[in-house]
Amino acid sequence: MLGAVGSALALLASGRVWSRGTAALAQGDLPRTVTGSDVTGVPAALAVVGLAALVAVFAVRRAGRYAVAALLALSGAGTAVAAAAGYGDTSALREQAATAVGLSGTDVHHVTHSVWPWVSVAGGVLLLAAGLLALCFGRHWPAMSGRYERTPGGAGAPRRAAAAVDPDRPEELWKSLDRGEDPTR
Repeated sequence: MLGAVGSALALLASGRVWSRGTAALAQGDLPRTVTGSDVTGVPAALAVVGLAALVAVFAVRRAGRYAVAALLALSGAGTAVAAAAGYGDTSALREQAATAVGLSGTDVHHVTHSVWPWVSVAGGVLLLAAGLLALCFGRHWPAMSGRYERTPGGAGAPRRAAAAVDPDRPEELWKSLDRGEDPTR
């Protein structure tokens, strides 16, 4: 749950307004705003990577689980660091003001920052915590079953003999289904 909430927070925050400012013109001030994805696309991208790693951590076993859990933790740390670095960054705001005004050296005044970068940092911290939990305790978690995987010999490989099923005992039919056998044989 930590990872899912962390990814959702980081993705939500990247689409919100991170900073506001005004570009000075001869005719007056031109208000400008930039979203998190305008400032830096890194938190949103790493949140998607973290979400994919969160799903994959339950699909792999042993060394693969450690690698995916490490990727989950690193994506959380990267999300938090990139969002914190983007908090005070006004380059995207200056660039947007320069585009609107048509002058490359346009400066931005009265810059204010919202709380959304810190929401993205919190999402990154939750992703990091999920990755660390998966690294510490992941070996005890269940993995996807290999029951329906192909046999190493392929379709023509010899199969184990099916146990005799007593048709008068329904529980035997259910047990044969649990073993992957066809009880109608």
